[in-house]
Amino acid sequence: MSATDTATSIDVDLDLIYEQTKAVAEELIEIANMKPGQILVVGCSSSEIAAHVIGCYSSSEVGQAVFTALSNVTKKHGLYLAAQCCEHLNRALIVEEECAEKYGLEMVNVKPQLKAGGSFSTAAWNEFEHPCAVEYIQAHAGIDIGDTLIGMHLRHVAVPVRTTIKSIGSAHVVCARTRLKYIGGERAAYQK
Repeated sequence: MSATDTATSIDVDLDLIYEQTKAVAEELIEIANMKPGQILVVGCSSSEIAAHVIGCYSSSEVGQAVFTALSNVTKKHGLYLAAQCCEHLNRALIVEEECAEKYGLEMVNVKPQLKAGGSFSTAAWNEFEHPCAVEYIQAHAGIDIGDTLIGMHLRHVAVPVRTTIKSIGSAHVVCARTRLKYIGGERAAYQK
């Protein structure tokens, strides 16, 4: 497989991908105690989900299944979804314009596509009501599907979350939540 290959047929069960994605998101949101208006960042390799090397077998159908599951879950919980693009777009993020405005995020001019941005971020661009791209975000929690390196887009104190579902398709899943940084010395008191 070369970096320019795209999936011509799907070897995965899209309904299963949807259900696995939904279950991971629901579990993380509960464990992280996410509140309405917070941001969930997700990076997704459709190639890895379909048992190929990251970036070498993009599938719009897989990206769409993952996006649809995450969109449904985040809307249900009143959260913002940030879809991380691939390295070809410097891991920019696709968010709703409302999210960018609320968090004071600087918008940039780029539109993801299947082989420059990835299938997941392309689905986000096509499905969001008012999509925009931003270069930097500090999300409250995140899901990394297939080693997409979302850590740069989490708030400074990230804590791993071990979910019961360890993979989506063939892609390894890593989740994290964030917490406030503890400051002060031995006399400091902390919120619970």
